[in-house]
Amino acid sequence: MGLIQAAIGALGGTLADQWKDFYTVPNGLAPTAALFSAVPRGTNNDRGSNTKASDGVITNGSKIVVPEGYGLVLMQDGAITGFAAEAGAYEWNSEAQDSQSIFAGNGIVSPLITTSWERFKFGGRPSSQQRAYFVTLKELPNNRFGTQSEIYWDDAYMNAQVGAVTRGTYTLSITDPILFIKAFVPAAYLEPGRVFDFTDVDNDAASQLFNEVVGSLAPAFSMYTNDPAKGNRITKIQQDSVGFAQSLSAAVEQNYKWASGRGLEIVSTAIIAIEYDEATRELLRNVQRADALSGARGNSNLQASVAAGMESAGANAGPGGMMGMGMAASSIGIGGLQQPVPGVGAQSTPPAAPAAAAPAAPAEPAPAAEDPMAMLTKAKQMLDAGLITQEDYDAAKAKALGL
Repeated sequence: MGLIQAAIGALGGTLADQWKDFYTVPNGLAPTAALFSAVPRGTNNDRGSNTKASDGVITNGSKIVVPEGYGLVLMQDGAITGFAAEAGAYEWNSEAQDSQSIFAGNGIVSPLITTSWERFKFGGRPSSQQRAYFVTLKELPNNRFGTQSEIYWDDAYMNAQVGAVTRGTYTLSITDPILFIKAFVPAAYLEPGRVFDFTDVDNDAASQLFNEVVGSLAPAFSMYTNDPAKGNRITKIQQDSVGFAQSLSAAVEQNYKWASGRGLEIVSTAIIAIEYDEATRELLRNVQRADALSGARGNSNLQASVAAGMESAGANAGPGGMMGMGMAASSIGIGGLQQPVPGVGAQSTPPAAPAAAAPAAPAEPAPAAEDPMAMLTKAKQMLDAGLITQEDYDAAKAKALGL
């Protein structure tokens, strides 16, 4: 009795598998879904209902529709047997006995009995497992990265090691679907109803990719800031999403073989925030100050700063201070500034003319030369304030010391 029931069950499944089905992508897919199985949408042009077909059998003559932006991967018995990357409708055709219509050929008896016997040997199930999967060929968004502590890299422009905490997102593309499935997708996702999503927190394979991206951030920052073609500016990273993506993609390829070993590639990035450590912020302030004091604008700023310093020295130190500043400015070769005249404005009223009979007043002694130490101190202060260059300071030092 049990043998009959098993044979009848096998025969019923065989008959149900002869309906021609219509397969396409499932409803309600997330925009980040990367791999999922094709699902039937209707049967036999709505002239019948195929509700008893065995799982794992795609009837010969079934139509599979591939939408734009997706690739179709066909598998039989766990092996990839076909692939289509162009949008359109395709017809399933397999040499497997389970997929062949029992109404085609030389009659119903021979193929029906043959298929039923094969299924009986496999417990009433198809002897050949057939699957159709869709792979997303579009960019997959919202893949996140972030660091919990500072990462460090050598920066060519600032000529120092810099560090930052950063976070952002990137888009991912499956460039080789066959390599992606064979080399990276876990077997658990090659079952009906499962969806491989890179943003799924329960997807261990996706979590591994996240860790590899974080581990590649420091090399990627180093590649970007040390590439002369990128201008060697750390501050350009947030403005150049594609350029930094190229550096990040190169880093993950170098470290983890994403493209050559898994068929994956980072397309673009969006850095949401970069929080530099205190030492790096100080370096950036110095670089910005140097940029502001370079070129014609820097010369104007320098002259204005020197003029303001000389005015302050004249107000606080009197004629001697003014003269000292003038001597320092002259010694370091700052042009375009009028030098103050010593003694002007020091007396409120002109001195009275001497009487004719009175003896000539002794000549007023020449003011003593400013102390070289004071001159060097002022020049050093101007150097530290960024008002003069190191070469200007060395020249002032040589003149003050009579070298």
